[in-house]
Amino acid sequence: MIDAYEIDPLEDTRWVAFLNRQPSAAVFHSSEWLGAIQKTYGYKVSAVTTSRPGEALTNALVFCRVHSWLTGNRMVSVPFSDHCSPLCETGEEVRILLARMKRECDRGVEKYLEIRSGADDVEGLTHSASFCLHRIDLRPKLSELFQSLHENCIRRKIARAQRERVIYEEGNSEDLLRKFYQLTVLTRRRHKLPPQPLLWFRNLIAAMGDKLKIRLASSPDGRPAAGILTLRYKTTMTYKYGCSDSRFHKLGPMQLLLWHAIQEAKDSGLLEFDLGRTNLDNKGLLTFKDRWGGVRSNLAYLRYPALRAQRATESASVGVAQSLFALAPDAVLLTAGNLLYPHVD
Repeated sequence: MIDAYEIDPLEDTRWVAFLNRQPSAAVFHSSEWLGAIQKTYGYKVSAVTTSRPGEALTNALVFCRVHSWLTGNRMVSVPFSDHCSPLCETGEEVRILLARMKRECDRGVEKYLEIRSGADDVEGLTHSASFCLHRIDLRPKLSELFQSLHENCIRRKIARAQRERVIYEEGNSEDLLRKFYQLTVLTRRRHKLPPQPLLWFRNLIAAMGDKLKIRLASSPDGRPAAGILTLRYKTTMTYKYGCSDSRFHKLGPMQLLLWHAIQEAKDSGLLEFDLGRTNLDNKGLLTFKDRWGGVRSNLAYLRYPALRAQRATESASVGVAQSLFALAPDAVLLTAGNLLYPHVD
């Protein structure tokens, strides 16, 4: 019988070398991303593998133990990540690693486990949520990439932003972060949600260094109009966060920012631009991402044991909370984000 061993990827000296050998490893597997999560939210970062101590890692499933008095204890691979598939060569390896984690659920140690995978089906796990993932292949010439953009909704918007002299800035300074976070609070309010803690972004910047870039577009008179945060890892640039002031949408600031990011990724020799996950019921965002010439793929979130049906009272409570978030003063909204985010993922 093959055993599975639990390791700490933030302390295990084999982890970075293992990821470098894995073509499917994403930024969400990286020590930088995992370290920022642990530092911000206090989750214990772990991985399971069939590789014995002292041997080179040949497979792994990384996850966080989220222990919350509010939402219960669970294992998630990985919180706040769009996708984080098991890094295994065979389905049998996945089965062995999951079997160890499922036993903890069966004993009541953890409430459930969730895997955020590109696979539609993993034996013994059931679907809990489905998303769409958009990726742009950067191997064509830059001129070809530009021509693949939607003419009216993307290319003309980029041209308008340039014509209107929209100001472009990039970096990861505290000043840029402050402007970006100001727009994040505005956007999350528009979506009736609290913003992520500011500490999360500071810890992510500290961990990722120059692999993280905030890109900010401002109106000609200097008012922040839109911002995006991108992460560079191996041969991929990932668009992780975006925010905007709806008063300036007509100027095309978001289109300008994403095109700058795509150009930089292409010029740097990267092979892929990851536009991130999208809820299937968010038709507007799905259409926006479709217009960048990327390819859609399915993104399945899988659970063990099966997700129970949501009660009507729980759904109603969410609706009430969202209404309050939309009306709450900024100070209340920020406090809500700081208090709630350690309990959600």
